[in-house]
Amino acid sequence: MVKLDPNAWWQRSDLCYQDNQLFFAGRTVKQLAERYGSPSFVYSARRVEANLTRVRQALDAAGLAGRSSIFYAMKANRFAPLLQFIRQTGLCGIDACSPNEVKHAVSCGFSPSDISFTATSLSKRDFAELARYDGLFMDCDSLYSIRSWGELKPNTDIGIRINPAVGIGRACNDKLQYTGCKTTKFGIFREQFDEALALAAQYGLRVTKIHFHTGCGYLTTELNQLDHVIDECMRFVDAAPDVNRVNMGGGLGVPHLADDPALDLDQWSAILNRHFAHRDLHVEVEPGDYICKDAGLLILGKTFVELKRDTLFVGVDAGFNIAPEPAYYGLPFQPVTLSVDDQPLAKTTVVGNINEALDVWYENALLPDLTEHEYLVLINAGAYSSSMASNHCMRGEFSEFLLL
Repeated sequence: MVKLDPNAWWQRSDLCYQDNQLFFAGRTVKQLAERYGSPSFVYSARRVEANLTRVRQALDAAGLAGRSSIFYAMKANRFAPLLQFIRQTGLCGIDACSPNEVKHAVSCGFSPSDISFTATSLSKRDFAELARYDGLFMDCDSLYSIRSWGELKPNTDIGIRINPAVGIGRACNDKLQYTGCKTTKFGIFREQFDEALALAAQYGLRVTKIHFHTGCGYLTTELNQLDHVIDECMRFVDAAPDVNRVNMGGGLGVPHLADDPALDLDQWSAILNRHFAHRDLHVEVEPGDYICKDAGLLILGKTFVELKRDTLFVGVDAGFNIAPEPAYYGLPFQPVTLSVDDQPLAKTTVVGNINEALDVWYENALLPDLTEHEYLVLINAGAYSSSMASNHCMRGEFSEFLLL
C-alpha cells in the first residue's frame, strides 16, 4: 500500500506539512482556502524576495557586484500588489514587452529608467507611445524596429536583440526555446548584424547593449548548453564596438517533477564568471519564472471524484484557461492535498471545467481518496499562470492575494 510521503520533493521551510497540515508562507492552506475561496492564486512576498536575493548573490559571486542588474520579467506575473512589493525591495527593475506593461510598471512605482524594454512586431502606434517615456531603454529585435525607433528617437542609445541560432530550454522542450535550428521571429541573426549596425548608425543610434533570450525553464542539466549559448552570443558583442552591456534574458527555471534537478546557482554563477568577469561589461538578467513561479499556489475547489473505465478522475472548479502552462508547454503543476493521513494512494487524473480535451491539470498523480476533501492546490502557479489567463468558456474568474 502506497501512502502519501509527508517529505515530498517539493517541500521546503515555507511550503511543507506540519502536524499533517499543509503550510504556506506561515499559514495553513486550509485557512487560506476557507478565507479566499477558489479558484484563488496566493503569492508569498517573502519567497519572491528570497528568490531575488539568491539571484543577486549569485551575480555578486560571479564577480559582477556593482556591474550587474536584475530586471523582473513582469509578463510572468503583473499582479499590482506584487509589483509594488518588488519595487519596495529595491532589488530589481522591470523587463517589459508592451506599452501597457510599461504604463502598468510606472503606475506601480517604477520609473522609466528602471525599465528595459524588449518586444517584437511593434506597431507604429506602439513606438509612438514608448517614445514618450524619457529614460526607457529600447532593445530592437529587427531592422524594422531599428528604423522605427531611429525615426522617433535619433541620436540615442539602443540595444539589439540578437538570435544566435542556438537555444536552451527545460528538458529540451522546443516549445520553450526562442532560438535554435528553426528560424524564429526573435532577434537579428548574424547574417543581418552588419546591416543592423549600419542602419543604427544612419540614425545616430549608438548600440550599447546586446540582448539575447534563447529559452525558458532551464535547470542544472542544461547549464552546459547555456555555456555554449553565451559563447555564440559573445561573437555579436565583439563585433559591436560601443557595447558596454549584455542582457542574457531570463530562462532560469524551477523543478516541476520529483526527478527535476534544482537549478544550481553556484554553477550558473561560475559560468557567468568565466564569460564576464574579465570583460568590462555590465550584465543584465531578466528572470520571471525563478522569481515568482514557486512563490505561488493555485487553490482549487474539488467538484467530483469518479472512475471512468480504468481512469480515476478528480474534477476541480477551474480550467487550463486561467493557468495554461500545462496545456501550452507540457509543464506539470504538481497537485497537493491540504492534509496528509494514512490513506492509500491511487493514480488520479486531475481535470478542470473547460470543454476542451486539453483541459487536464495532471495525469496519474498519486493522491489519496479525495471524496471528503473540499480543496486541492497546485504548486508552481506564481508565474505564467494568471498573467496568461483568458475568459475561454466565460470561465475566467479567479482571485489573487499577496501574503506579506
